[in-house]
Amino acid sequence: MAAKIRKGDTVMIVAGKDRGEIGKVLQVIPGKDRVLVEGRNMVKKHRRASQNQEGGIVDLEAPIHVSNLMLIDPSDSKPCRVGFEVRDGKKIRVSKRTNTVLD
Repeated sequence: MAAKIRKGDTVMIVAGKDRGEIGKVLQVIPGKDRVLVEGRNMVKKHRRASQNQEGGIVDLEAPIHVSNLMLIDPSDSKPCRVGFEVRDGKKIRVSKRTNTVLD
């Protein structure tokens, strides 16, 4: 199945504590339908000290479910739904609102 949201996309969070915030996708976890968004959904994690790093409380991005995100349309910087079309024998992502190609 093709992914509607991919690494490097700009997305808006539409549900949760960071509702309305915009960020860049750092990592996609397809098996769990979750995404890491840069600087969003921050949680505190207690880290034990090791030889490589010092211990303490660290801020990390927590995964967000894909259903709580909307892709930002690059043509007008507004959130949009994503659809797929086959053009020239290739499956591409298309904005449902403006019908522009997202790839």
